[in-house]
Amino acid sequence: MIEFFRIKMINEKQKRSSKVGWLTLLIMTLMSIESFAQQENYTNLTLKDVLQIALNTNHEIKKAKLNVENSKYITKEVWASALPNVVGNGGLVHSPLLQQSVLPGEFFGQPGTSILVALGQKWNTNIGVSVSQVLFNQSVFAGLKAARTSQELFELQSSLTEEAIIEQVTSIYYAILIQQRKISVVDTTISNTQKTLDIAITQYENGLIKELDKNRLKVTVSNLKSQHQHLQNELDILVNQLKLIAGIPIAETITLSKTESFKKNETIAENVNISNRTEMMMLETQQKLLQIELQATKAGRYPTLTLNGNYSYQGLSDEFPYTAGDKTNWFDVASISLNLRIPIFNGFATNAKIQQSKIANQIIQEDIALTTNQLNFAVANAKNQIENSLITLNIQKENVELAREVASSIKVNYNNGLASLNDLLSSETSLTESENNYLMAMLNYKIAEIELIKAAGNLKNLIK
Repeated sequence: MIEFFRIKMINEKQKRSSKVGWLTLLIMTLMSIESFAQQENYTNLTLKDVLQIALNTNHEIKKAKLNVENSKYITKEVWASALPNVVGNGGLVHSPLLQQSVLPGEFFGQPGTSILVALGQKWNTNIGVSVSQVLFNQSVFAGLKAARTSQELFELQSSLTEEAIIEQVTSIYYAILIQQRKISVVDTTISNTQKTLDIAITQYENGLIKELDKNRLKVTVSNLKSQHQHLQNELDILVNQLKLIAGIPIAETITLSKTESFKKNETIAENVNISNRTEMMMLETQQKLLQIELQATKAGRYPTLTLNGNYSYQGLSDEFPYTAGDKTNWFDVASISLNLRIPIFNGFATNAKIQQSKIANQIIQEDIALTTNQLNFAVANAKNQIENSLITLNIQKENVELAREVASSIKVNYNNGLASLNDLLSSETSLTESENNYLMAMLNYKIAEIELIKAAGNLKNLIK
């Protein structure tokens, strides 16, 4: 649209160029406003939409990602200890009173005497640089491996946090859809019962039914309306929970898509491998980290070798060196050294730390074994749950169809005076209960499905 206006205005007179700029700016502003409005639009949200919002705005996920980012800088910090350390230095020393030493008088042609002589000069200045490079230090190298492994652990923790949020959002999302359908069922029942009540009022006025029957219908309608309000309150709570987890402002109004499927996923139980679980990968990474820490502890027994280099440019004078000119004696000073440190005895502290590290490795092995059993149990339980949920779902579906047929037949008989009001109300209550049971069976199936997806380590597939 902007290009259209631009081409159109180029063919006009030069005096209208300012108007072109104004119109272009206006259009760009309107487009920006429209784009902003679209970003803040929370209507007709699919499950993937809500999950994507949650991954971008959930505070726990943001914290986990910040920890990952921080771990990268920790790795850089540790890596810095293996690189040369360069330090610049400078100094200026003024000695109003110089240190004096006693020298034999023979040096000055006065045998048999001792003479006090001031050594040095009053001003001493130096500018230099020193370099230190670790040549051999197993602790530094092990620390670098540990830092990299810790970064992997933080990344896995971030992934685990995302999976937890995905599970929560998905469960609440389907719970909201089911709750909406429950309300729809109650609303349909209210509508049907209200029609029956309207007819009953007419019949009562014509002396065809008792007042008791009319009042019972009124009570039924009132109870159904109360049930509707109760369900609506529960729905509002679920929606607010979804907003909180997804990071959507509470004041925002959201609507969910009506196209989400509750159909059976035929391939969900295939290729379930607990090694894909983030929990297992975290434990394996923790074990790797403990092994590195054990290596670092053992490294405390090894010698360390460091190369040091120093260079300085020094000046000596009896006057302020930077104004004394040729009276200042400037000269270079340089040195290179190797420093070797050999641990001999530290009171068996290193041995104690090594034993602690070994025990920590044994503990993590037990954690791995325990978690493996727990996850295998979770997989088996999820498979059984989803099978049972499907059986229950099919049964409840048949019950709904049967209850609907019974309710329809009794209503016809009631209108023809062949069935009592008790029969009518009872059939409608049974139909409502059957429909609600069917809806709960649908929700239980989706929850079981989510658990199986989680057990297979495939929760992130829900956002693909």
